[in-house]
Amino acid sequence: MSIDTCDRNVSDDPGGASNVIVDSCYPEALLRTTELRKALLNRANFLSIVTDQIGVIRIFNVGAERMLGYAAVDVVNAVTVVDICDPLETSPIVPGFSALVANAALGGEDVYELTYIRKDGGRVPIVVSVTALRSDQDAVIGYLWIGVDNSARKWAEAEQKSLNQRLRDHQFYTRSLIESNIDALMTIDTAGIITDVNRQTEALTGCTRDELIGAPFKNCFTDPERAEAGIKLALREEKVTNYHLVARDRDGRTRTVSYSATTFYDRNRKLQGVFAAARDVTDDRDAQPTVREQTPNYRL
Repeated sequence: MSIDTCDRNVSDDPGGASNVIVDSCYPEALLRTTELRKALLNRANFLSIVTDQIGVIRIFNVGAERMLGYAAVDVVNAVTVVDICDPLETSPIVPGFSALVANAALGGEDVYELTYIRKDGGRVPIVVSVTALRSDQDAVIGYLWIGVDNSARKWAEAEQKSLNQRLRDHQFYTRSLIESNIDALMTIDTAGIITDVNRQTEALTGCTRDELIGAPFKNCFTDPERAEAGIKLALREEKVTNYHLVARDRDGRTRTVSYSATTFYDRNRKLQGVFAAARDVTDDRDAQPTVREQTPNYRL
């Protein structure tokens, strides 16, 4: 884009904006606007850019210099604001600058997250607000771009995304270990209600995971009282081993299982319930006598 050469001088604004370059041929009406006086403030934490109606940069404050690495003398009256943005974000828009200021030109405000390209080639995500600057006759004479560096939030979002992915990977790994176990595994709360099961438990009971979760543990066995007593024993003693029960599936088939259970807690050491593992010992010749031998002792 060909830009007519104009004399430029350094503003001696009493607010400290001595590094802001002002094009001397730019309309006096622009210099009188309240928005421009705000843009001229020497605030290093905010990017403040003023462009003319077609996007050519006319004012570039020290905040913009700090964020983007350009000196004001390098860009004022030399490039458009679109020229220092990621072309992939602006090139599909035809014309790019007109689309970016469409709402502002109508008296509204445009807010974007744009990726600016630093002088050294680095990329900086900046949330920028665009408002129109108007003459006394309400004609648009330029645009004010005020932005803040969004890198910290982007970094935090990336870290959170990475943390969430690691958590999902850990949950998948843990679940895989549970599901690959040859024993029927389940967790039971302190009231004796099932809170989780693996596929082996589904196979043992003939019920789905959704059907089992929320159901009483004792209902899965031919002797509910003995099953309930086993949970109470585990809660009291903190563990139970080789506790024999007869499981009955939804079709009435029975299997003898040997249960081992232990209590588990939350991070505050508050008791949450019992983690139990049941191994099918139906084919173990010693299992059936053991069940009968233990039966008189189940009441606590």
